[in-house]
Amino acid sequence: MKVVVIGCTHAGTAAIVNTAKLYPEAQITVYERNDNISFLSCGIALYVGGVVKDPQGLFYSSPEQLADLGVNTKMRHEVTSIDTDNKKLTVRSLVTGEQFDDTYDKLIVTTGSWPIIPNIEGIKLDNILLSKNYNHSNTIIEKAQHAKRITVVGGGYIGVELVEAFQMNGKEVTLIDSVDRILNKYLDPEFTEPIQQSFTDKGIKLALGETVTSFEGVDGKVTKVITTKGEHEADLVILCIGFRPNTELLKGQVDMLPNGAIIVDSYMETSKKDVFAAGDSCAIHYNPTGKHAYIPLATNAVRMGTLVARNLVNPTTRYLGTQGTSGIKIYENNIAATGMTELAAKDEGLDVETVTMTDHYRPEFMPTFDSVTLKVVFEKSTRRIVGAQLMSEVDLTQSINTISVCIQNRMTVDELGFIDFFFQPHYNKPWNFLNTAGLQALPPVAHTKKEMATV
Repeated sequence: MKVVVIGCTHAGTAAIVNTAKLYPEAQITVYERNDNISFLSCGIALYVGGVVKDPQGLFYSSPEQLADLGVNTKMRHEVTSIDTDNKKLTVRSLVTGEQFDDTYDKLIVTTGSWPIIPNIEGIKLDNILLSKNYNHSNTIIEKAQHAKRITVVGGGYIGVELVEAFQMNGKEVTLIDSVDRILNKYLDPEFTEPIQQSFTDKGIKLALGETVTSFEGVDGKVTKVITTKGEHEADLVILCIGFRPNTELLKGQVDMLPNGAIIVDSYMETSKKDVFAAGDSCAIHYNPTGKHAYIPLATNAVRMGTLVARNLVNPTTRYLGTQGTSGIKIYENNIAATGMTELAAKDEGLDVETVTMTDHYRPEFMPTFDSVTLKVVFEKSTRRIVGAQLMSEVDLTQSINTISVCIQNRMTVDELGFIDFFFQPHYNKPWNFLNTAGLQALPPVAHTKKEMATV
């Protein structure tokens, strides 16, 4: 069996390693256009901020390790076209320029995503950078050393983490986002407002509800960011606007979402037989809505890549879908979310209710008993949980994984109130705060006068 893999980051590495182990007789060839593989891009802010000293720890595989598994990894090679009808592809060496053809029995597309780059005036000025791969991170670190004023465009996870890292390194930081609050895709206002306040308290300038219209510069280097509401001086600009799936190679050959994300079935196969896909190039099955969605996360990628390998010959292990579960630490706050926010659910047309509770996570007789805030979003009619968000200065983020399981299994908020959790004063209360949220959401028990008279 001849297997060709295009791209080798999270999903690609998982697919390659598991394919090599499951099918030792397979001939596996990997084409990767970069000069490194398996970089954990979610660690960029930690590297930029100096928390991670040795960047080699952000790589979890190498061409040498793959070679030990019998895999032929061709670095700095770009696949320029794919003919899925005839199972052929054309490849070009980015070093020599040589072009050649190859064939496959099974094709695994793990081409990932690429940052969105707006087509606006001044975008090609020096010191306007992207934040996606290892080379980007090194450039950011190098340029930041000589920058006093840094502007980050985009208030998602990557942007917010970079803002924190730059501020802690003593920079003057501005965060611009076209939406009126940060992290809006992951958290409702009651969670984003305290985070924004912590940024303001640290001297970070928030330019929210502003859209970048152009960049200005001197001697070819950026000096100003122009928005719909004004201008911001900057020596360095990092674009963190979002990502698009890298799927041009398969355009018109397999089913995709409007944004180009590849649609796969429950066994990671595309609409074209023997063509599999995984990771940021793909749509995921989003359990809260039951629809396909584009949610590029490393956790989705490694699961999907692993499933590709298991289903490459026969459909054996079904994809369970995802909730888009994620977490982030901003200064003292540990934050996690799963499923839909209240605002996202309403935008989707769901009739939802919420329960929000703040309580000490363990008994007050303990030496410390920090507070935790938890919000659970559920359908009004079915009581099915569709999302949750959590914040605390103590790390309780693993509790969101529990609610992720609840969403995946279509549990109700009422059932959440009575799930069996252990009690130990070091860790929680007799009623775990997840239970407490479920109990608070319980509707009152209604009785007729006749029933009450018999009590």
